[in-house]
Amino acid sequence: VPLYIDKNSETLKLIQHLRDEAHRFGITFHRQKRSKSQLTSELDTIKGIGTETKKKLLSHFKSIKRIKEAEQQEVEEVIGKAKAKLISDHFKEKA
Repeated sequence: VPLYIDKNSETLKLIQHLRDEAHRFGITFHRQKRSKSQLTSELDTIKGIGTETKKKLLSHFKSIKRIKEAEQQEVEEVIGKAKAKLISDHFKEKA
């Protein structure tokens, strides 16, 4: 059932304000959700791999795919033997 409200009425202004706030809330939530998913990577799920190690790996290999495909020795050269083993074990479990 359509409502006919005077264009200059306070009621219409209130309804429009509610609509605008609901829309703003939805858009803000969506942007936050999308940006968080862009910032996380599979490396974040590996216990013992912190932000510095993640930065080193991504700056050297450029992508998670290349890290997965790299030889363990090459990964060891970038982050050391112990952490390279953690990464190797993690990707072997996923395979």
